[in-house]
Amino acid sequence: MTNLLTNPQDVNTNITPSNSRERAKELVKTLQDKICQGLEEIDGKAKFQEDNWEREEGGGGRTRVISNGGVFEQGGVNFSEVWGDTLPPSILVQRPDAVNQGFYATGTSMVLHPKNPYVPTVHLNYRYFEAGSVWWFAGGADLTPYYPFAEDAIHFHKTLKQACDKHHPEYYPTFKHWCDEYFYLKHRQEARGIGGIFFDYQDNRGQLYAGSDHNGLANQYSQKVGTVSRTWEDLFAFAQSCGEAFLPSYLPIIERRNGMEYGEKERNFQLYRRGRYVEFNLVYDRGTIFGLQTNGRTESILMSLPPEVRWQYCYSPEAGSREAELTEVFLKPQDWANLGNN
Repeated sequence: MTNLLTNPQDVNTNITPSNSRERAKELVKTLQDKICQGLEEIDGKAKFQEDNWEREEGGGGRTRVISNGGVFEQGGVNFSEVWGDTLPPSILVQRPDAVNQGFYATGTSMVLHPKNPYVPTVHLNYRYFEAGSVWWFAGGADLTPYYPFAEDAIHFHKTLKQACDKHHPEYYPTFKHWCDEYFYLKHRQEARGIGGIFFDYQDNRGQLYAGSDHNGLANQYSQKVGTVSRTWEDLFAFAQSCGEAFLPSYLPIIERRNGMEYGEKERNFQLYRRGRYVEFNLVYDRGTIFGLQTNGRTESILMSLPPEVRWQYCYSPEAGSREAELTEVFLKPQDWANLGNN
């Protein structure tokens, strides 16, 4: 477990391994392989189709898409590795110390849209950046249910918390707050889902929260924690633990919900709520913005969008219904990881 230090400069935390890029690349490629294998096994019908691509400016990736399966209507698990002369504006705003530096970025990202409305959509992304002497890890995973099941939310959060707690007791609460703040549709004034963990710009500088919302709970919590000294190796191990926690966090939910019967009402509500997912990914999602600003492969970037979706003008769920409960109660930030202890 990482220790809190009064002065993180007492330890040389900026050292990166000589093979840092190769190790980060293999980490996210291995995660892609393991996740795809686990998803194919539980789907039982469909297999991932792989599409390799190259980027003119440098790099490329492999996109894997699954569709019309026993569980998944459509989903994708991407790997990418890109490099170039300069990072896009969306990142340089947060990391001005990387201006005028060549960059390297690698990561795996995933979005799964199940058929059954009782099985939640899920998202994962773990990535690594270098730009000159600047480096950082980023990522997280979050759950977007269409119908409220507290058991599922508790399990998902507890599993991620266990992965975080292996490395530092303040990781989960900080990154849980950050996730709640990030996956929020400001124009709708509602959360996209029930969150999970989200972190960005994790390096040797000592602050857990490195976002732009200085008035939010994540920053307030991080300020109370203070500086946390981490090395490259510490953060590499942390990202690996989080990535490996995905299948245990999600597969049991599929097993519980995929056999549940549903009708046209539930399907229509699922398609309506998918519209919120589309809105977030096209307006706010950093991965989408980064991919488009770096001239990534559009088909791979937008594989996160669901195959079917609907918008309904001024929709209002029936009072007291499970559909109403989702937004009125369930999607409000809650301490899911500890609810099961009560």
